[in-house]
Amino acid sequence: MAKAAILAISAAAVLVAGCGGGGESTAATVGTTAAAGSAATSGGPSATASARRGRKLTVVASDYGRVVADARGEALYLFGKETSERSRCYGACARAWPPLLTAGRPRAGKGIKTHLLGTTRRKNGKLQVTYKGHPLYYYVDDSPGTILCQNVSEFGGLWLVVKPTGNPVT
Repeated sequence: MAKAAILAISAAAVLVAGCGGGGESTAATVGTTAAAGSAATSGGPSATASARRGRKLTVVASDYGRVVADARGEALYLFGKETSERSRCYGACARAWPPLLTAGRPRAGKGIKTHLLGTTRRKNGKLQVTYKGHPLYYYVDDSPGTILCQNVSEFGGLWLVVKPTGNPVT
C-alpha cells in the first residue's frame, strides 16, 4: 500500500516537472460537462489525422475558471511567445505541446464565440485552430478533466489555458 502511494506521488511529480520548471504549475481538475465528440472529430494529442469536419470547441469548468477545451473536455493552451496567428512551436515544442489541427472550419460549441474561431496554416500545410488570433495547443500529458501545465514557462514563453473571451488565464 505504501509502495503504491510513493509510486503515485513520484509519477505526479514527474508529470508536473515534465512541463517545465519556470512556472507556477499545479495539477487542476476540469469539469467534464462537455459533450463527447466522436473519435474522428475529437482527437487528442495522440490524434495524427485531422477530422473531416472542423474541430468543435467548447467551454468547461476548471480550477482556473471556465476555459476553452476540445469536444472531449480537454483544455487548450496558447503560447505567450506567439504574438500573431503564426505558430512558432515546432519540433520538440510541438511534441510536448501538440497543435490542435483541423481539416475544416472550426465549430463553436457551448460557450465558444464563433467570431473568435479561425485557423492558421502550419509549415507542413496543416491547419491549426486559432481562438482570438492565438494558435491553440494541447499539453501532451493532459487528459480530459486534468490541466497539468497552466502558467508554465517552456520553449521561450508561457503556456496558459484560455478563457472563453480568448484571453489567457493569468
